[in-house]
Amino acid sequence: MPRSLTSRNLLEKHAGRTVQLSGVLAEAVGNAECRGCWIIYGAEKNGKTWFALTLAKEIARFERVGFVSAEEGLDKSFQDACLRAGITAADKILWDEYLSINEIIEKYRRPRTPNVVFIDNLTMYADELKPSELKKKLMDALPGKLIVFVGHEERKEAYPALARMAKKMAKVIIHIQGLKAFVISRFSAGGELSIDEQKSALFWGEK
Repeated sequence: MPRSLTSRNLLEKHAGRTVQLSGVLAEAVGNAECRGCWIIYGAEKNGKTWFALTLAKEIARFERVGFVSAEEGLDKSFQDACLRAGITAADKILWDEYLSINEIIEKYRRPRTPNVVFIDNLTMYADELKPSELKKKLMDALPGKLIVFVGHEERKEAYPALARMAKKMAKVIIHIQGLKAFVISRFSAGGELSIDEQKSALFWGEK
C-alpha cells in the first residue's frame, strides 16, 4: 500500500515539468504540469482544429509533440489547416492519421517519444473506448504524458460521452465558441482568447 503524505510532504512535492507557453495563452492557462489531460471542444466550424494546431505549434517550441489526426486524416485540407496555423517543417511535431487506442499506447509509451500528444477527435474512439475506461486504459498507460483531447459539442456540452469524461478529468478546458476560446484552468484564473485564422498575430499578442 502506498505511503500517505504529510502536509509538509504534499506542499513540498516537486511538480515536475511544466508546459511552456507565451503571451495571452500563458496567462490564461497558467503554469500547467506537462501530464494528465486537457480538452478542446466546440461546435463544428468554430476553429477547434485550427486552435489545436496553433497550440501544438506553441508547445512544440519546447517539447516534442505528437498529433493524431484521427478524424480528418493528413490529406490536403488538413495540410492547408496546418499552413494557416503557421506550421512549418522546422516544428517538432510528429503526425499520424487514425491510430487505435492500443496503437497510441504502444507508440507513446516507448522511451524518447513526445511528451505531449494531441488526439483529434474523440468521436472516432466512441466505439472503441468506454468513458469509464478513459483513465484506466489510456491515461494510466501513459502516466508521464500530457494528452490534449479534441471533442465536438452537442447541446452546449462536450460530445460524445467519452469527451464529457475527458472534460471531467481535464486540468485545462478550452471551449471554442464563435471563434473565441474560453479557458478554464486549474493553474490560473482562466481567460477568453480571440481566434482569427487570418490574424493569428492578434491571438498571440504580437504587434
